[in-house]
Amino acid sequence: MAEKNFFKPRQSLNIKGKIFDLSTPKVMGILNITPDSFYTKSRTNTVDDAIRKAEQFLNEGASFIDIGGYSSRPGAIDISTDEELFRLIPIVEALNKHLPEATISIDTFRAKVANETILAGAHLINDISAGDMDEEMFSTIARLQVPYVFMHMQGTPQNMQHNPQYENVTLDIIDYFAKKVAQLTALHVNDIILDPGFGFGKTIEHNYQLLSRLENFKIFNLPVLVGFSRKGMIYKVLGTSASEALNGTTVLNTIALQKGAKILRVHDVKEAVECIKLVNCLE
Repeated sequence: MAEKNFFKPRQSLNIKGKIFDLSTPKVMGILNITPDSFYTKSRTNTVDDAIRKAEQFLNEGASFIDIGGYSSRPGAIDISTDEELFRLIPIVEALNKHLPEATISIDTFRAKVANETILAGAHLINDISAGDMDEEMFSTIARLQVPYVFMHMQGTPQNMQHNPQYENVTLDIIDYFAKKVAQLTALHVNDIILDPGFGFGKTIEHNYQLLSRLENFKIFNLPVLVGFSRKGMIYKVLGTSASEALNGTTVLNTIALQKGAKILRVHDVKEAVECIKLVNCLE
């Protein structure tokens, strides 16, 4: 019991003055507005499509809508900051107008994009590079005082899967996170969420080693977000495809919840919400 209490992760976020409860795990629905995201059915082409999909996510029980304007799939094409903002701002403004109850996350590694989308009405930032791809990101988050998801990635989306190597993938990432948390804490960033970065600069073996030891990240007493949804670590093992990887996604989400994950980032919200409800019955 003492160990359980000592490693109890933070149970809430402050989102623009509203306390957001994480005592029960939550679901983040993925809203891709890129033409080249790895899962083709997740691509959203118009503002109206984005509104409809976000509304569906909310009706199915999503707590966050994560909007991405820059594809981070392996080997993705780099786009300009202006292009990323051109894709994002109209969606943020439309969701604020039509779905004001939505809590909007922006999937970006660029400080300028973070700043302008928060000013446009977004609520938190989800950074795949943990500040490594834009040295202004941490100071921007500190100034904006919004929750910040930072993820571990070895390399960049363009080269991360070329030859990822670790001495010990879990310990290496814990060491990396420790340094990042210290930097953010020194800047008085109060709401930090950790994402181990499944599929980002990791082999299939690395991904499963990391999942098997996910509970080790409780040492930070911070919420952990996981994103397995329809990734290669599932369908390559099963010999299928992203379109057939929903069942595998649910299996890995179940394992992650039992190991302490607090946010599931997914393409399929209904199934993730059901997964949480059933796992909660075990407690």
